[in-house]
Amino acid sequence: MAKASIAVGLNKGYTVPRRSTRPRPSRRKGLQGKRRAIAREVAREVAGFAPYEKRMMELLRNNLDKRAMRLCKRKIGTHQRAKRKMDELAGFARGVKK
Repeated sequence: MAKASIAVGLNKGYTVPRRSTRPRPSRRKGLQGKRRAIAREVAREVAGFAPYEKRMMELLRNNLDKRAMRLCKRKIGTHQRAKRKMDELAGFARGVKK
């Protein structure tokens, strides 16, 4: 609640405008920049796919999404990371098909 400019009560005190603060660097942490995206792309081209990723793509091609998700979750550890990896590999699998 806003201050009421009175001396007593829950909202006592002088009314002042809210200051706008600059966003903290921690808000940007983890965002992917151009250089990092290029570096990951080059690494993917050079190193290729891990064996579990190849198996996942095969499962995705055969419409066994649930099985692929279970495999990915077991290998990576969390459901959220597994979903992100599935989306990434599904994109690669679609690109290979065309």
